[in-house]
Amino acid sequence: MEGIMNIINNAVALLKEKGADKATIGLILGSGLGDYAETLENKRFVNYADIEGYPVSGVVGHKNRFVIGEKYGKTVIAMQGRFHYYEGYPQVMLSLGVRTMKKLGVEKLLVTNAAGGVNMNFHAGDLMLITDHINLSGSNPLIGKNLDEFGPRFPDQSNVYDKDLRAKMIELCKRRGIPMQEGVYLMMSGPCYETPAEIRMARIIGADAVGMSTIPETMCAAHCGMKVVGISLITNMAAGVLDQPLSHAEVTETAAKATVRFTALVDLILSEIF
Repeated sequence: MEGIMNIINNAVALLKEKGADKATIGLILGSGLGDYAETLENKRFVNYADIEGYPVSGVVGHKNRFVIGEKYGKTVIAMQGRFHYYEGYPQVMLSLGVRTMKKLGVEKLLVTNAAGGVNMNFHAGDLMLITDHINLSGSNPLIGKNLDEFGPRFPDQSNVYDKDLRAKMIELCKRRGIPMQEGVYLMMSGPCYETPAEIRMARIIGADAVGMSTIPETMCAAHCGMKVVGISLITNMAAGVLDQPLSHAEVTETAAKATVRFTALVDLILSEIF
């Protein structure tokens, strides 16, 4: 784990030069959702490739950089794109962004993703507040020697998606008339989309949406005591729901159409919840 700490410390040093140590709010922006970072004021950038040892994603739509800026008088650090387990990185590497943010002083984290709809009442374009998760990725980012400075060896996972923040989100959405689904997010390893049989299984065990990211980051955030809000954009219905193949192009196209609604929602989260 010494190598992991060296990478984190390298990142912290570079980000401090850009004023990221003033940030108490972190954002992880998923597929097709990264443009929100462009709305920050006084933007400063640190590319993942410029941090020794940091992973870089090869997925279209991930800009592979930290963006530091201000919004509503608050300093924010955003990951404009993430790296993934299916790209060959062990899940401990997926903890780097969250742990870097923690060392900088981030207390609240918004994680976002593009997901397939498992719940038959969902539709492409819906937003879903994540209430809990199911990890079927086959791994865990906390395997290996525990980094005691971040959290305990056996962390509680009963409130990964903070109950108080979720209650505020639901109240806010009702007050503002914003449609918001709620549900459980399930992660599989990818990169293949799930089979119809796997989606039927996911529905039986209680999943409402399925994807290939997010859970390693939120597990690490809970481990180090961050308060997390998770939002999935349902970009397509999962395999077997509709009689059509799945594609990443559909994911990015639906995300692009939802940009205005997504931007407005994150603005409200930053101004009224965080």
